[in-house]
Amino acid sequence: MSLLAMLKPKEPNGFGYSTTAEEVTNGISLEGKTILVTGCNSGLGKETIRVLALRGAKIIGTARTKQKAESAISEISGKSHLGLECELANPNSVKSCVAEIQRQKIKLDVIICNAGIMALPTLEKVFGYELQFFTNHIGHFILVTGLLNDLTEEGRVVVLSSEAHRNAPKEGINFDNLAGEKYYSAWTFYGQSKFANLLFAKELARRFSGTKKTAYAVHPGVIKTNLARSMNPVLQVIFGLGEHLFLKNIQQGAATECYLASNYSVTSQSGNYFADCNIKQPRRDCENLELAKKLWDFSESIVAKLT
Repeated sequence: MSLLAMLKPKEPNGFGYSTTAEEVTNGISLEGKTILVTGCNSGLGKETIRVLALRGAKIIGTARTKQKAESAISEISGKSHLGLECELANPNSVKSCVAEIQRQKIKLDVIICNAGIMALPTLEKVFGYELQFFTNHIGHFILVTGLLNDLTEEGRVVVLSSEAHRNAPKEGINFDNLAGEKYYSAWTFYGQSKFANLLFAKELARRFSGTKKTAYAVHPGVIKTNLARSMNPVLQVIFGLGEHLFLKNIQQGAATECYLASNYSVTSQSGNYFADCNIKQPRRDCENLELAKKLWDFSESIVAKLT
């Protein structure tokens, strides 16, 4: 546990910076629930599927390859869990994952958009778009929108954003430079992808209005995971040095997504941004519903072109 985790007090709901995924789900039964988690094979995703399975949920775990997903699934106990390939940078892989879930007539109680990539030091593109935006947002957009009819009546979508969304361009989403050809900055473009995740959850919650379905955005905390594997080597060293001072561990980092996937007290808080298992105020323009709708429409146009 880092020094910061030891010093920060709990919030009024009893949870906070140092709360672990096991603690936040203690006493909750997820028997009969089916939960999909992307990026299940390492880091926060691996801890999330372990804890949710421990509480009785059936897990649909996805990873970049079926082998990685099945390997992670084999390590958790309980029901007949399922591992599937879902390479978020490959629309065909995402759609095959959706099709397999539908073929098996699986109804989902929760979708946790956990996977992602971070701070690529040089510009990388796929299908004409910057890779972080495409992987972190468009890949999950294809997955979730493809599965909307497969959510249960009280289904939830939990989208991992980040406090790094505050590093997004001043306009939030730079629609004129999503290819990164006009300029590129690792942290600005990572921030833009996380800003997009937050807007996606916001617009999804709006579209769920009038139903029992809900959507949330999450900042898991700053954690040393495989997410940092693409960072500049110098930054990786600095990141490592700070581990014992201010970073969360994996168990603490998975807490907020597990909280939102399992706790029924949050159903009235759809559309909000959470950190440390409590509502947190995002950057002000993340509350711009017109911008959220514009991103949704723009994302739909990207997907339509891909198909």
